[in-house]
Amino acid sequence: MKFLLFTLMLSASLAVPSRAEPTDSPGSKVRVLIVDGYSNHDWKLTTQLIRALLESTGLFTVDVSTSPASSTAPGWNAWRPRFKAYDVVIQNYNDIHGGPQWPRDVQVGFEEFVRDGGGVYIFHSAQNAFADWPAYNEIIGLGWREKTYGTAIAIGDDGTLDFQPPGAGDDTNHAPNGDVVIHLLGEHPIHDGLPQTWRTPHLEVYCDARGPAKYLQVLSYARDPRFGRNRAYIATFGHVWLGDAQPESMRCAGVQTMIVRAVQWLAHRPVTFPVPADFPSADKVSIRAEVQVGVTTSSPLQNKIPPATP
Repeated sequence: MKFLLFTLMLSASLAVPSRAEPTDSPGSKVRVLIVDGYSNHDWKLTTQLIRALLESTGLFTVDVSTSPASSTAPGWNAWRPRFKAYDVVIQNYNDIHGGPQWPRDVQVGFEEFVRDGGGVYIFHSAQNAFADWPAYNEIIGLGWREKTYGTAIAIGDDGTLDFQPPGAGDDTNHAPNGDVVIHLLGEHPIHDGLPQTWRTPHLEVYCDARGPAKYLQVLSYARDPRFGRNRAYIATFGHVWLGDAQPESMRCAGVQTMIVRAVQWLAHRPVTFPVPADFPSADKVSIRAEVQVGVTTSSPLQNKIPPATP
């Protein structure tokens, strides 16, 4: 029997040769750029939380490029993120429900960054973005789209993938937020040392995500409780809604660990960030203390943040 599941994380790439190893010394910090400026989620708090989590490890330098509020706002025509100055771009921009499309020059710059081997983390609602941008759809593989748009994927009990054609199933949707068990699928450096199943809080399980569905590897999935040369990492971890302050979705020990390890992998670095003692099990979530936004430290993340709350 097959169960329709959401492919929680994807490793997607364009059909081009693999990138050569970086020339940076092993001890150099990974250069990260977060791009934001519009979303139906709380993009400002999301960016603050991501930045705080990454900087607290001492492994990354993090800059932010925020777009003007609209295409008619001052500075829009001059807003040009310097993608190529970074190892990894974290995409935290979502134009759904009326947000402005990126200027074509910015789109081209992003495409060139990806094509030349840059790492891209599509963070939560950024998977909803830019439905009319063909290259973006190819980069993310699957996104929040109407059922007529593209291919969806179902995953069987044995982990086999069933590619469903356009029109089959439903528009992309998600179950209510809740504690969800994550199932890892296959081998990957991000997963080294992790348990095969673990529980995370306040997660939206996407169903019928759709797109070109090419050149991708499904890394993990969760059941719906209702029933290139580049590297791109797409995950629905980290839901931060308007009005949230310190959401459990960003204080989960598992999610915090996955964010750091994914960014290391995206930068073509060895995944060295350790699996912490408070990593969740399949039976219990592991929620840490509040993230200290605006505080930068070189202390390791797992030592900086207290153990999980009971």
